[in-house]
Amino acid sequence: MYHDQGLIPFKLLAFKDGVNFTAGLSLIRTSPAHGTAYEIAGKGIAHKISFMKALFLGIDIYKNRISYKKLNENKLKI
Repeated sequence: MYHDQGLIPFKLLAFKDGVNFTAGLSLIRTSPAHGTAYEIAGKGIAHKISFMKALFLGIDIYKNRISYKKLNENKLKI
């Protein structure tokens, strides 16, 4: 399946509160499902929920990566 084919149903179901996450990167990359929405920027009509969820998901991923790293720092050697 191609990227665009998967995004069509995702955006139909979760346009206002969906979040895109790019896995496998050393940097954390999240974005709102609706994209940048340049055409409505600054007009006070954009929905902020998707942006907030993208931001909070990025924070959660960051915290999880720190926890995972701490858990695996001093493994017992068998």
